[in-house]
Amino acid sequence: MAFKTIHTIDQEVLKKAAYQPEFVDMPWEYFDNRIHDDAIVEGKQQAKKWQQWLQKIEKRFGVNRNLLLAIWSMESNYGKILTNKGIMRDTIRSLATLAYADPKRQKYARTQLIAAMKILQRGEIHRSQLVGSWAGALGHTQFIPSSYLIYAIDMDGSGRSDIWNSIPDSLATSANLLYTNGWQSNLVWGIEVKLPNNEKLPENWLSFKQWKELGVQHAHGKPFPSLSEQAILKFPDGPKGPAFLVTKNFFVLKRYNNADRYAFAVGLLSDRIAGHPKLFQDWNRPFKPITFKERIELQSRLAKLGDYEGEIDGKIGIASKKAIKAFQLRHGLEGNGYPSYETLSHIRKQ
Repeated sequence: MAFKTIHTIDQEVLKKAAYQPEFVDMPWEYFDNRIHDDAIVEGKQQAKKWQQWLQKIEKRFGVNRNLLLAIWSMESNYGKILTNKGIMRDTIRSLATLAYADPKRQKYARTQLIAAMKILQRGEIHRSQLVGSWAGALGHTQFIPSSYLIYAIDMDGSGRSDIWNSIPDSLATSANLLYTNGWQSNLVWGIEVKLPNNEKLPENWLSFKQWKELGVQHAHGKPFPSLSEQAILKFPDGPKGPAFLVTKNFFVLKRYNNADRYAFAVGLLSDRIAGHPKLFQDWNRPFKPITFKERIELQSRLAKLGDYEGEIDGKIGIASKKAIKAFQLRHGLEGNGYPSYETLSHIRKQ
């Protein structure tokens, strides 16, 4: 019955499989599209809306609420993508496509396809509602089927873990994944730091006390947390970009998505939702950046000019960059596709 309506592979899934932003986008592109004013403001609003449930989840699993909200934002834009038919796909068809036509993901897809069948067999969701990302990720916090079977939590007491419709179930399931994989409730994920000038620093784990003795400081002048805790130095944007001391919790975050950029984005967004300041040192950019609202304006203006046909969402992806580049070349600008202040200024004059 699960395959009854499937007659062809999904070509869109194969296109998506060839592009993964964690590994293709420049650092500033990746982080700008995920850590922005709208995500921060909505995170704070959702924190108030779900305050009682978040308290219960924190108490049960020891995972910070702002971190769970950041994961929710990163994975489904606080649930908005679940109603986007252009993004959501039939999970069985997606996984069958990958299992048949993507040699790199064949083993993964077969495992997830079997897990998805088990979810249906258990009656967790109706076949017609089993939709998800191109890679088969499900629900508000985008669990792959095998992870759902391991970590799913029925937080609201409905009798099943409904990560498609229940926010408490979704956030608790994410918390359970982190808790089960070693999340430490009294430990930060990481801290932006300032480094001493012209010093070659160790690449191994040291305590915060040892880092402090080497001249490493909190970027915003605050004291380090428990000085006995271990941390390692990381540069997500290369040695000339911002520097971070990350703890074991950073690597627990990577159990959700095994990319450093993903873990950094979740951690940094959670900090901003909690009210912490923006980065002391910004990402390396070859241009003067514009705000999130200005990026929405840029997309809107390009759409009116006929250059852009994508979503007006402030996220600069492939379609936005192509539209920007087309405008730039048409008006004698360097065709780099950057959402720069210079380009927006030229667009405003049209």
